[in-house]
Amino acid sequence: MAIRIVTDSTSYIPAPQLAEFGITVVPLSATLGGVTREEPDIDPEAFYRQMRDTGEFPTSSQPSVAAMVDALETPVTAGDEVCAVLLSSRMSGTFETALMARDQIVERHPDARIEVVDSMSNCMEEGFAVLAAARAARDGASMPDVVAAAESTIARTRWLFTPASLEYLRMGGRIGNAAALIGSLLQVRPILTVVDGVTASVRSVRTQRRAFEAIADKVAEDAREYGLVEAVVHHILAEAEGSALAALIHERTGVMPRVQEIGPAIGLHVGPGTAGVVYRTRDELGKNTVTA
Repeated sequence: MAIRIVTDSTSYIPAPQLAEFGITVVPLSATLGGVTREEPDIDPEAFYRQMRDTGEFPTSSQPSVAAMVDALETPVTAGDEVCAVLLSSRMSGTFETALMARDQIVERHPDARIEVVDSMSNCMEEGFAVLAAARAARDGASMPDVVAAAESTIARTRWLFTPASLEYLRMGGRIGNAAALIGSLLQVRPILTVVDGVTASVRSVRTQRRAFEAIADKVAEDAREYGLVEAVVHHILAEAEGSALAALIHERTGVMPRVQEIGPAIGLHVGPGTAGVVYRTRDELGKNTVTA
């Protein structure tokens, strides 16, 4: 009997690592121009260019219960246990869908063991927790230890990002019209994070360069206090900006982050031009008191 790891597509774990650990991915989907596609079968660059050029606000959808049942039940029928590490329950119904799927499976397989972990985030902040669980499972850990590995990692990661525009946050209902208008007039670049499973504001600055410097400074501060293990810079149709942020972080910490575009199911909510970093530390972070 083995412990199999399941996640959703918004963890954006690179394909080689998914294959290395045998991680099953349940896709979310995005709809733009009347066309719905599932991740990862969406060309992010083409999607974001269409989004930017048309001004249309796309939508994302969580996996169906049937898709989640299939992902969780397949290892159960093979005699394995399952640990699913998923997108924040406060950002999507994906977590609740997994709980419903688990209940259905347990009715058919009363001895099934399926643990569902709320990553309290998305992108590689979720991905780091998934990979921690996968490493523990590969090393023969018990289910409680696999779950603990994911939860421990959640307490040791931070996600800092800055959108190029407030318009997509406005269209998605995450900020009001007045705040978006004032922010646009003042050319504000907000720095955002994820706290307790939801997007939260850290501070606002006047230029992209200042935003990147503030983010890099915070990474360096956390590196000194908590120990920096690894980092991934995410971007949305902004590879040059992502590389510039990675260079600043490398300059301040000695750690060169991997630069990686994120998919539309998450990226559509903040829009093209966004860049930020997810990083993992050796010790637990004070995530509820973040400042940059």
